[in-house]
Amino acid sequence: APSVASAAVLDLDLLHRLRLVGMLPDPADGSSAVLVEHGYALRRGERLILTPAGREHAEAAARLDAGSDAEHAAQRVYEGFLPLNAEILRACSDWQVRPGGVANDHTDRAYDWSVIDRVAGIDERIGVPVSRLGRSVGRFAHYRPRLRDALDRVQDGEHDWLVSPRLDSYHTVWMQLHEDLLLALGIARGEEGAP
Repeated sequence: APSVASAAVLDLDLLHRLRLVGMLPDPADGSSAVLVEHGYALRRGERLILTPAGREHAEAAARLDAGSDAEHAAQRVYEGFLPLNAEILRACSDWQVRPGGVANDHTDRAYDWSVIDRVAGIDERIGVPVSRLGRSVGRFAHYRPRLRDALDRVQDGEHDWLVSPRLDSYHTVWMQLHEDLLLALGIARGEEGAP
């Protein structure tokens, strides 16, 4: 384990982002050096990969203090998030596969807009709680603008911005928000309750 002095120079934001996605481009500014030095990340070419020790440290650092106002705020958002999560997963599935199991080729604009309208409705319902949480727990502040940006792109006809894992798509950001809420509350994915 790193000493207290060296732990103070860890880039916890980078470690947290790495925990959420598992692999990132290695920053050119050298901020990953201490993570690698202490075994929290590995370099693979120009990529940075989270290690089991890094995962453990990131999860401990991401956990909000039990009983704190921040934890209560995250818990409220999480409880409202769960039913919306089921809705967004259904909408994303419908975006990719039309009724009858046919792949959506996005030639039926009425069908596509029916899905986009559902996502926009879900986005409206999650927007205020996530914005409020971002004001009380800083690391959540970026989720609302990222969700809005992805939805705006989808509404402008950039179809990949709804579900593509290669982009900061709506689904990608949503899944990161979900994971971050679980980390904040110390809930393991397999222990998560139903909505």
